[in-house]
Amino acid sequence: MLEDSKAFGGFSVDNADTARSFYAETLGLDVSYDKGILTLNLAGGGRVIAYAKGEAHQPASFTVLNFPVPDIEAVVDALAGAGVAFEHYEGTPMETDAKGIFRGGGPLIAWFKDPAGNVFSVLQD
Repeated sequence: MLEDSKAFGGFSVDNADTARSFYAETLGLDVSYDKGILTLNLAGGGRVIAYAKGEAHQPASFTVLNFPVPDIEAVVDALAGAGVAFEHYEGTPMETDAKGIFRGGGPLIAWFKDPAGNVFSVLQD
C-alpha cells in the first residue's frame, strides 16, 4: 500500500531562523524554507523536515538524524571547530571519549544537539 511512497521524517524546533542558520551555515546542509517548514535536502535524495513550534517545542530525547561519514575524527574536529559541542556520556554504557566519540562497540558515533536541543549524530560509515 505505501511501498511507492517517498516517505520522509520530521521533527520540531523552537525557532526556524535559528535552526536554518545552524543547519545551513554550521552543518553545511542544503536547506530550503517554505510556508514555515524547513526542508533538509540530504545527500542521496533523502529529505527531512523541521517545523517551528515556538515555546511549545520539546526537544527529542533520542537521535532524530544520523549522518554516516567516512572519517568521524575529521568530521568531529571540523564541527567542533565550527562551534558544535558534542555530548559526553560519562559513566554510562554509552561512555564517550574526550572528543565525544563512543568507541565501545558497533560503529564509532558522536552525538550533538541542534540549537533547539534535538539530538543528531555523526557515525563512522
